[in-house]
Amino acid sequence: MTVAAQFIQFALTQNVLKFGAFKTKAGRISPYFFNAGLFNDGASLLALANAYADVLLEKRAEGFEFDLLFGPAYKGITLASATAMALAQKGLNTPYAYNRKEAKDHGEGGVLVGADMAGKRVVIIDDVISAGTSVRESVRMIQAAGATPSAVLIALDRMEKSGTAEDVGQYSAVQSVQQEFDLPVFAIATLADLMAFLHESDNQQLVQHKANVAQYREKYGI
Repeated sequence: MTVAAQFIQFALTQNVLKFGAFKTKAGRISPYFFNAGLFNDGASLLALANAYADVLLEKRAEGFEFDLLFGPAYKGITLASATAMALAQKGLNTPYAYNRKEAKDHGEGGVLVGADMAGKRVVIIDDVISAGTSVRESVRMIQAAGATPSAVLIALDRMEKSGTAEDVGQYSAVQSVQQEFDLPVFAIATLADLMAFLHESDNQQLVQHKANVAQYREKYGI
């Protein structure tokens, strides 16, 4: 089973991934809902971190190079630190850093915490990319620290065009980030992976959602 399929199966087990009818911020009715905030205990966070680490190691084996992980506040802080631990357990000791929402005016000061980023190739780790705001802020901070953003790593790429239910954009949030910053975006799993998972499943409770997911992708997907 692929990393993506294992991740989708685990997300279902943890109720992080659910099927039904869910209204999104864009006003669309989505047949599935993904809430990474429900990876909220030690075992589930470890499984998530191992999946992030496995993706990075796969990319590294293909020639992608990185030196440091960056977690944008707030969700990214836990994700980057947990992924650094997972990578260390797999034999790749990788430094990490993160930001504060407000600059500290005492002690070491500033908004950045953790390893020195200067001269490093940095992977930004987050759960999803919605509007791309977190990525933009992260890129600015990384560059200001004298480092180079090298990629963004997320848990799920919905492969969904921007806009609303009626006004559908041309590109997805991930595509917009890729174009704006010339950065690769890696994901543990994508909507295409989810479709493949449903297609291959023999669980009738899951299979019944396949048509709805396919219709949603046809309407809003890239």
